[in-house]
Amino acid sequence: MNNEIETRCPEPEEDPAKKKSAVIGEIFDFIEIFVISACLVVLIFTFAFRLARVDGPSMEDTLIENDVLIVSNLFYEPKPNDIVVFYELGGRFHESVVKRVIATEGQVVDIDFDTWTLTVDGNVVDEPYRKLTPGYLLRSDLTYPYTVPKDHIFVMGDNRNHSADSRSNEIGPVDTRKVIGKVLFRLLPINKFGTLE
Repeated sequence: MNNEIETRCPEPEEDPAKKKSAVIGEIFDFIEIFVISACLVVLIFTFAFRLARVDGPSMEDTLIENDVLIVSNLFYEPKPNDIVVFYELGGRFHESVVKRVIATEGQVVDIDFDTWTLTVDGNVVDEPYRKLTPGYLLRSDLTYPYTVPKDHIFVMGDNRNHSADSRSNEIGPVDTRKVIGKVLFRLLPINKFGTLE
């Protein structure tokens, strides 16, 4: 009976220098992917989308203070009923402002302060989002009917009694060059994530 003895050659040990080089290569690959991803996010949020935060009660109940919004100005032209974000520096406004577009250039805005009826170009505007506080008077620094100037929009907050907007000298009609973009959807809080009605 033959007893065969199995012999195995020891496997060569991995070169520590090669192992270290492979680890360093993986780290550099990870860093490269991270940097490229970060650059893409910055580019997207610089040229296509931006974040904005609601400050104050002027858009209640549609938007609440500290809601975080995704805004886009990509090929955007303001239209009535859009919710927009714009810069209004000076006075008590030092950051972006969120309001609803009521009318665009050339349109005629009229407000009946007894009935709180809003008309644009003679047509009554249906405003299911509007919030009014009984007992408060609507006020305005403008004379109505009011024609929106060229390259401007007329904006109002949904919470009409608690909104500084195009009705007041603080903001007035908004130059379209100041518009950051249209609100696409609410990002935060998570339980309200989604598009706006």
